[in-house]
Amino acid sequence: MADQQPPKDVNGKPQHEQDLGRRNFLKNTGLVAGGLVGGSIFGGLLSGGLDKKNDNIAKNDSNKGIEVTQARQFFTRHQDFKVLNAATEQILPEDELGPGAIKLGVPYYIDKQLAGRWGVNAYDYRQAPYAIDLKAVDQTAGPGGEQSILDRGMIFLLGLRKMDEESQKRFEVTFDKATEEQQIEIMTDFEANKVKMKGVKASEFFILLKQATLEGAYCDPLYGGNINMEGWKMKEFPGAVASYANYIESDEFAKLDPVSLRDYQGH
Repeated sequence: MADQQPPKDVNGKPQHEQDLGRRNFLKNTGLVAGGLVGGSIFGGLLSGGLDKKNDNIAKNDSNKGIEVTQARQFFTRHQDFKVLNAATEQILPEDELGPGAIKLGVPYYIDKQLAGRWGVNAYDYRQAPYAIDLKAVDQTAGPGGEQSILDRGMIFLLGLRKMDEESQKRFEVTFDKATEEQQIEIMTDFEANKVKMKGVKASEFFILLKQATLEGAYCDPLYGGNINMEGWKMKEFPGAVASYANYIESDEFAKLDPVSLRDYQGH
């Protein structure tokens, strides 16, 4: 009798490899989650909510107290927002281990941040000269060390529209309607800076997009992402716990239900 082959996903890859990749991704993003939870993208106290696609989440009793209205504040063109949805979902896809970027409210989180001070680099020093050799710039400080003359809102609009343009040129479909493989091909070329853009490098846009996606997935829900604290639940992160006095001397590990800053409102 022939050896039984392990189950494979739609791309022909062994399922265990896909699961391992997902787990490694979640593990690695934990290295930056601590900083992200603190909210390095803060545009103000912003209420969160759900996309219409996530109405089933809103019906869950565990979501009582969460603002469920959503309205775009920055993106005036619906197509730009659809490209953003598709791109963030590729960076953090949904699978059996948890929700992806869309269900976590990441696109709306990014929209709200771009509509605030963060989107126009309000607190940043914006005077020339700008660095030419971006390889010499500390990439951990942001996309190219924030060396573009464009603000973050402009970079997002240019980047998303260029992704859409590339998809139509290569595959004759808009980016949001392209296949998963086609979307990954385009985003990989952006990350490798193989796509030419004006005013900003494609790789700088990709770094900014990835950073904002992870922040939206792991921020406090008060700021518009991490809906129902699902991002924290995947990592078993307790959130904004006011005190660990009841657990600090215990020899046993305590798994706590996550707490949002929302839970302290009215106290």
